Amino acid sequence: MSASTQTAASPAMSKWRQFNALTKPRVIQLIVFCALIGMVLAVPGVPTLGNLRTAAIACLGIWLVAGAAAVFNCLVEKSIDAKMRRTAWRPTAKGEMSDWQTLLFAAVLCAMGSWLLYAWVNPLTMWLTFATFVGYAVVYTVILKPLTPQNIVIGGASGAMPPVLGWAAMTGDVGPEAMILFLIIFLWTPPHFWALALYRVEDYRKSGLPMLPVTHGNEFTRLQVLLYTLVLFAACLMPFAYGMSSWLYLFAAVVLSFGFTGYAFALWRNYSDALARKTFRFSLIHLSVLFAALLVDHYVF
Repeated sequence: MSASTQTAASPAMSKWRQFNALTKPRVIQLIVFCALIGMVLAVPGVPTLGNLRTAAIACLGIWLVAGAAAVFNCLVEKSIDAKMRRTAWRPTAKGEMSDWQTLLFAAVLCAMGSWLLYAWVNPLTMWLTFATFVGYAVVYTVILKPLTPQNIVIGGASGAMPPVLGWAAMTGDVGPEAMILFLIIFLWTPPHFWALALYRVEDYRKSGLPMLPVTHGNEFTRLQVLLYTLVLFAACLMPFAYGMSSWLYLFAAVVLSFGFTGYAFALWRNYSDALARKTFRFSLIHLSVLFAALLVDHYVF
């Protein structure tokens, strides 16, 4: 390849990386993983080739629509992102992507994902996924987030939808098992994000967002984190109580929930930014390993 060709290719690669960054790939990976868990649990026994095909298409469709929601979020919050150290690097915050480029990219992703889900999975999954897009991109990002410190609690409903989408993709309906998985993520979301907000409180203060540590203070937020982890502990036992899982999952759920609650209790008793950061990181481990345990349990027992 000539030097001139390399020079011409570099900006294109840079632009593609910018587009990819707007989709928040790490967040999307967790969303698709949780949706996949819903798909697996909805199919008893070993999946057929048809099940695998449907699951693959559903994962791609959900990824595209979720990516569109993330891109739209970056567009709406570009001025807020620019004020926060955690998000100031985003292409929209730095002014490297125009509003029209970003909006068009979000629209294309959403349209492609919705078409895939409608045509190749089922209409229910498409409508639930699109409703999740509206809930996150519009109701949460545009309305709730700048207005109320309970934004994470109410907006958490959108983030808790992936297992429901996965279940609907494989069965064409929404069962109580899917709603149990929804409840776990719904209750996990506030302590996860508030742990982050505690050690990023100055960023949120500068941004003007009414996050709980800004509006109600550090001590109140720490108490809420602890209380939510206690309620989450109970919710994490529900798959076993309902008969969705065996003792393998129960063991993992108890260990992980004790760990999350332990971090929350330590944070409540004696705050430090380092401990809040560890609590936030453990919350990611908690949800990922909990759902992985459900997956292993489904096939082992």
